[in-house]
Order: sequence, then C-alpha cells, then structure tokens
Amino acid sequence: MTVRVLALVGSLRAGSHNRRIAEAAARLAPENVRVDLYGGLGELPFYNEDIDTETAQPEPAARLRAAVREADALLLVSPEYNGSIPAVLKNAIDWLSRPYGAGAIAGKPVAVVGTALGRYGGVWAHEEIRKAVRIAGGTVLEDVKLAVPDSLGRFGDLDPADDPEVAEGLSAAVDRLTVAASSTAAA
Repeated sequence: MTVRVLALVGSLRAGSHNRRIAEAAARLAPENVRVDLYGGLGELPFYNEDIDTETAQPEPAARLRAAVREADALLLVSPEYNGSIPAVLKNAIDWLSRPYGAGAIAGKPVAVVGTALGRYGGVWAHEEIRKAVRIAGGTVLEDVKLAVPDSLGRFGDLDPADDPEVAEGLSAAVDRLTVAASSTAAA
C-alpha cells in the first residue's frame, strides 16, 4: 500500500525555500510513500460562509477539500510572517475545517515543518499552525518538529535535501506521518 502525503506550502513565492523543503520531502520519501505538493492555495478565496453552502462552494475550495480527503496525511511546510501563520495557509485550514466537525482535515495526521529567515526558523508560526489544525479537527503529530533558521543563508546555494539536518528531519517527519496514516487506516 502506498501512503499518500499531501504537502501544503505556506509561501506562494516561486523561489520559496519552504517549497524547496516540500520538494525535498517528496524526493526523500521511501518507495511506499508518495508526497505530492498542492499547488492551488493562491486561488482560494478568503473563507466566507456565504459562499460555502451545502449546495455550492468555490471550485478552488472543492479541489482542495477533495485533494485532502484523498490524502492519507498532511505535511504543512511554512515560513513565519510577522511572527505568525501566513494568511494563505490559515485560509486553507479554515476551508478544510468546514463543515464544522466533518471537514476534510478531520482525523488526518498532520506534521508541521519549515524554515524562516530568523534565528528560530518559524517556531511561532508552527505552533500557531498546530493550534489551528487541532481546532480544525486534524491530528497533529506533536513530536514532529523541524524549524530551520536562517533560510536565506542556509539555502541560498544548497538544496534542502543536501543539508544533513534537514534531510534527517524531513525523513523522520515523513516516517511519522506514514506510521500515523497506517494506524488511522487500520482503525
């Protein structure tokens, strides 16, 4: 059985270091795990209950929800913007949390990793993301932590997969997601 991990990246920038980390996770995944990067977060309108009804929802939201439902686990890869969650990722979590109690993220194993310019690597944002995911109904893997500081200096010329600490951390995160997804599927 192949475990499907969907990576949501909290940065829309083409040269994003966090996108490069998500791509490294996909390359480092073992044969029985497929890590796919979701590419449509920038298309999501801001969450609004008036446009999210039982009979209609925006097509980008429907695509995101379907992709998350099809995945066995989620890998959220994010920088830190002004000490908190990038709006694009928070918006995605809001869409995935609905309908309340039965959103696409409900019960999904979720790991949060990433990098930021500062010396803490985005830990404040990662904690806020974990909190939002827990409230939205996801199963946060609290022991998975990879916050890589100094993204600009560290990944200017170096691929994240070639950084031993990052490669080890990503491999461990994907392994934990695989175990959690397998346990969820067996339950």
